[in-house]
Amino acid sequence: MGINTLCVIGLGYIGLPTSVVFADHGVRVYGVDVRAESVAAINAGQAPFIEADLAQRLSAVVESGMLTASMEPCRADATIIAVPTPFLADKSADLSYIQAAVTELAPYLYDGALVILESTSPPGATQKLGTWIAQARPDLVDDSGNLSVDIAHCPERVLPGRVMVELVTNDRIVGGLTPAAAARAQELYSIISKAAILPTDSMTAEMAKCVENSFRDVNIAFANELSVICDNLGIDVWEVIELANHHPRVNILSPGPGVGGHCVAVDPWFIVAADPSDARIIKMAREVNDDKPGWVVKKVQDAAAGKTAPIIAALGLAFKPNIDDLRESPARHITGNLAKAFPQGRILVVEPNITQLPAELEAMPNVELSGYAQALEQAEIVVLLVDHAEFLEKPALTEKIDIIDTRGIWR
Repeated sequence: MGINTLCVIGLGYIGLPTSVVFADHGVRVYGVDVRAESVAAINAGQAPFIEADLAQRLSAVVESGMLTASMEPCRADATIIAVPTPFLADKSADLSYIQAAVTELAPYLYDGALVILESTSPPGATQKLGTWIAQARPDLVDDSGNLSVDIAHCPERVLPGRVMVELVTNDRIVGGLTPAAAARAQELYSIISKAAILPTDSMTAEMAKCVENSFRDVNIAFANELSVICDNLGIDVWEVIELANHHPRVNILSPGPGVGGHCVAVDPWFIVAADPSDARIIKMAREVNDDKPGWVVKKVQDAAAGKTAPIIAALGLAFKPNIDDLRESPARHITGNLAKAFPQGRILVVEPNITQLPAELEAMPNVELSGYAQALEQAEIVVLLVDHAEFLEKPALTEKIDIIDTRGIWR
């Protein structure tokens, strides 16, 4: 059975690039999103966010008629669900977006349909998706209780800023509720992939994705903990790491102001929630990384000692360099907490990849979006939070300006 049409539910940082790549490879793609402004922008061939090489390729596939967007799903040879999976107050996964997508999709499903869950999810989420489909469409369940829809979990494994490349070049995990579903998922991704496509069951695929991000989180936590210890001892942590990494079996990551993004800052909690008594290192790493923004705020407070209304330049809001993605960004949290810590001060935010502050910062009267040169000219304290390309060269600053470099690029 060939795959000529694809419905993609969720046109965000993963769903839209995925749609464009499939459309680029000859598949007719019908994109779906709940945000009317995103649908309108995409149908106009305009990317609603920054991602390298996305805008030009999106424009081309929209113009060719291979990709259109709407707010309603449709019947297709395969459907990919790529909606958010945030965590709840107790750090367990919020699967409500997936359930909502299933509710919208269910009327368009049929015997032999293929449904792929790409959203990063805790072990067991894909099985729940199958249960929700069965509840919505009991006509697709046979007398033995088997669902006649093939379902698989195929997590994305891409790096923001390189998504358009890595969707094609990175190995892919496809975890089916059945071996037949895994095989059909392999068929789907073989359309675009130049790398290995690795079949397994859905729970193993879910766990593998969470483990990948937990591995990075634990290693970043080690670096962040080192940075605190070295700061207490008056030692340059970046020099320590550089020297230690000359050992042939040591590869310490770089510390920073915390951990952000929708994956590394979120997915480890899914493992903790699945087995809280045994996920001790993973939980502690999350706590170390979640504590780092508070440590940065304390460093700024120390630098501002005696000043009731300091002017602070906060350089960067995104969770990583050279993108506009602010999800779970430690820089964003630090900026908000600095505004609360210095209600009479001014926080000059320099983020070259956005044109408007997020709502919670926009509502703070002492926070403003600023140009780079203007912020440096006015600031008494400069906090480097994101190593955007614009910030890599250290500017000439007077000795009166305190610098807190959380990335170690101005040493």
